[in-house]
Amino acid sequence: MRYIFLDRDGVLNRKPPEGGYITSWPEFIWLPGAMEAVARMNRAGLTVLVVTNQRGVALGLYTEADLAQIHSNMGADLAKHTAHVDAIYYCPHDRDVCDCRKPGTGMFSQARRDFPEITGENSVMIGDSHSDIQAGQAAGMKTIFIRGEADRQKPGADAAEKDADAAADSLLEAVVEHLSLS
Repeated sequence: MRYIFLDRDGVLNRKPPEGGYITSWPEFIWLPGAMEAVARMNRAGLTVLVVTNQRGVALGLYTEADLAQIHSNMGADLAKHTAHVDAIYYCPHDRDVCDCRKPGTGMFSQARRDFPEITGENSVMIGDSHSDIQAGQAAGMKTIFIRGEADRQKPGADAAEKDADAAADSLLEAVVEHLSLS
């Protein structure tokens, strides 16, 4: 594996309750071990890419500038842990209006334009929802489902775990057990 695609909410940071959104930096809470997991992937020479649905922009709950600030702060926190993500792709659209919103593969296509070496065979999608797993599969990638907190799982979590190639309780566990980066 050379390219690791990560969902954001529920993989890197604590997912808000169903129907909620991370609208500003104070609401962004790193999940235990997430920064260490990214650092391990970086040290292994993997390219780490975030692909995140951000419907809250379409709903007017926050702006793309607010989202850029959250992602800038994420980068600053990661840098303090000698870690980084190589690129962040997001879909600001509402449901059923684009092909970039997962389970669509538009964000993967954007990433392939920036990183032409990406193939399904050299990539993994790690996410906490059925749409993450479906998107990774549609892009021809192996998939890892993050179970996360039971009370914050999206509907379809059981199907996501069943459909994924592997499952883990956290990003760090996925990186250690399924990517073999101890």
